[in-house]
Amino acid sequence: MRPIARLFVSCLLLLSLPLSAETLSGLYQVREVVSSQQPAERDAALSRALDTLVLRLSGDPAALQSPAVAELRKNPQQLVSQYSYQSGPPQVLQVDFDPLSSEQSLRQAGLPLWGANRPAILAWWLNDGSDGSTLVGDAQAAAPLLRDAAQHRGLPLRLPLADLDEQLLATAENLSANQPAALQQASTRYGADALLTVQAREADGQWQAQWRLWLGESREQGTAQGADQAALADAVWLAVSQRLAPRFVSRPGAAQGLQLEVQGANLARYAELQRLLEPFAARLQWAKGDRLAFRLNASPEQLRAQLALARLQEGSVAVDPAAPATAAPAEGGAALQFHW
Repeated sequence: MRPIARLFVSCLLLLSLPLSAETLSGLYQVREVVSSQQPAERDAALSRALDTLVLRLSGDPAALQSPAVAELRKNPQQLVSQYSYQSGPPQVLQVDFDPLSSEQSLRQAGLPLWGANRPAILAWWLNDGSDGSTLVGDAQAAAPLLRDAAQHRGLPLRLPLADLDEQLLATAENLSANQPAALQQASTRYGADALLTVQAREADGQWQAQWRLWLGESREQGTAQGADQAALADAVWLAVSQRLAPRFVSRPGAAQGLQLEVQGANLARYAELQRLLEPFAARLQWAKGDRLAFRLNASPEQLRAQLALARLQEGSVAVDPAAPATAAPAEGGAALQFHW
């Protein structure tokens, strides 16, 4: 640890902080269903796994049409550290891609990439059936299906407990409201970054869903369908990923040298900042009391999106004459100030 970081840690108290952004585990591990262990089936599954990884990291379906990705698809094993079969049903090929070589190859292909720090999403998922409506809770039989689909698309999922109060709250009217105030109030105990509502139902042999997503002040919405509940869940999470990714991806050539100053830090917040700023090669410049200064490389828009996950607000910080002088930004760079 750098001396300045040790000094900062030694002068802060460890305070609890309800941070919710998550570092997604298994980002480079992909599971694809296979019908056999024959070489041709394995090669096809490896190509599908590469496509899944590209969508996880870019959030852009157009990336699959990249000539560079098409070239990688000819020999995806060059990016694979290991793979193994898992018995079913269904039988699955688990593929572990090497993070370093995969990211390097995709960046060389000119793709904007989304790091492992992603907003935690609380999903109010309502299944409508002939016997009524059911809110999918954390411990219910349908929960693993939603978790697997979210993991497949690279999104951290949280589910409500779905106790009696929440079952009564999860009405079609509340889930389809333009401003889900009732759900937001009930969601605070789960500490998620984003709120997702899904109304799913089966009609004419197909599962269909309407979904709405709130992250901060913004709202996204759409529809999805699938042959069964698993296919529907995958379609919903894929759509959500594609809406979220543009806010967080690091675009080649868009990064610039930035000076970031943050006020209101404590030890827990410092650790969270280190994690959130990791994709930007952040370097701690100085620490004074509850104030921190970093040098990093990022686009201002991406940095703002990342810091919003830690509930930081942009604005001038209080002047402290005893704080070290802030270094001037690099040519073409900018200075940004945030506070808790």
